[in-house]
Amino acid sequence: MAAKRPQLTGRAAILAVVVCAIAMSLAYPVREYVAQRRQIAQLEEQQANALRKLQNLEERRRRLEDPEYIKRLAKERLFYCEPGADCYQVLDEETAGTAAAKAGTRQPERPAWYLTLWRSFEAADKGRPGAPAARQSPAPAASPSRSPSASASASASASAG
Repeated sequence: MAAKRPQLTGRAAILAVVVCAIAMSLAYPVREYVAQRRQIAQLEEQQANALRKLQNLEERRRRLEDPEYIKRLAKERLFYCEPGADCYQVLDEETAGTAAAKAGTRQPERPAWYLTLWRSFEAADKGRPGAPAARQSPAPAASPSRSPSASASASASASAG
């Protein structure tokens, strides 16, 4: 009878250790290669976005050099009117909203700049930071228990606002 041959010989064990060592020595460089490829793809995407943004800015610069475009922007945003032309502005918000809805355009999201400026002046005059006029509570009435100087200053501040 022949002696049983061991399934794992010394040569097979050395071969397995060598294969594991090669695999482990290649694992880190392969992982770095994949990470660098991912980073390169992200940088290329950022470069493409930057080029698109540059093209948009160049287009905007070209448009802003056109005097007709500037006139149109002044009419739309600042509500300027050319000399001798009849210009109208609808002040009723409901009528403006329904007219804009019927025309298929949307209503501007922000009020005109001069309305915002005027409202900030009114809010500063009343001593409240940017609070809308409709939401402000009325000034408290002077109580009879106050001294004459306190009620005089309260009435002076109420008449100023």
